[in-house]
Amino acid sequence: MLYRFEAFELDTRRRELCSAGKLVAVEPQVFDLLEYLVQNRERLVSKDDIIASVWGGRVVSESTLTSRINSARAAIGDDGKAQRLIKTIRHRGLRFVADVVEERDAEAPAGPAIAISWLVIMTRLSSQEQTKETRRKISSPVSSAISFATSSCLSPG
Repeated sequence: MLYRFEAFELDTRRRELCSAGKLVAVEPQVFDLLEYLVQNRERLVSKDDIIASVWGGRVVSESTLTSRINSARAAIGDDGKAQRLIKTIRHRGLRFVADVVEERDAEAPAGPAIAISWLVIMTRLSSQEQTKETRRKISSPVSSAISFATSSCLSPG
């Protein structure tokens, strides 16, 4: 699923957050927290809900939870004072309040599957069968597919 809000794209399939076409580095738990908040934006989520979803119910300190919330806010250009996108309802929980546009994923790009197929084919061919022509015919589409599959943040919305 792809979620668009403000200048951001949250791609849950690729596990990427992009801002204005540029990849934003986020820790896995911060990504999970953002994903959970965006998916549940129609309701207030409690800290217990977040811990159950993001940490699988493991014991998490208040400081760890606060740190991940602050990191999530920072990743999307928000902060605890402005609360423009992630709003805290004191003693109750959090709510993602930005307008979000959802886009269902099209079929997953074939890049990784093609690359794996190419490796299997090339390893099964004897060195004599690996002619330059064979490598050229297979390598070009593989390179194109891998290039396409790894450039999600740069693709037009």
